[in-house]
Amino acid sequence: MTLPEIHEWWPYLSIEARQEVLERLDDGYLGERVREEIRELTGAVVGSQEQLSQEDRNYVRTQIEQVD
Repeated sequence: MTLPEIHEWWPYLSIEARQEVLERLDDGYLGERVREEIRELTGAVVGSQEQLSQEDRNYVRTQIEQVD
């Protein structure tokens, strides 16, 4: 299964799930908590081998940057 568009689920993830994504951002793999929350938010079943694309990783990085 392909991941739903990141803007459909990232803004709604719990703080714990976001932290999990950030901890694994370099390899892009999604932990169980994140996959479950994506399923709850979008209805998409995300496999354990699914990874964030480079574009998705860049999106996450821009979302966590502080604004001056």
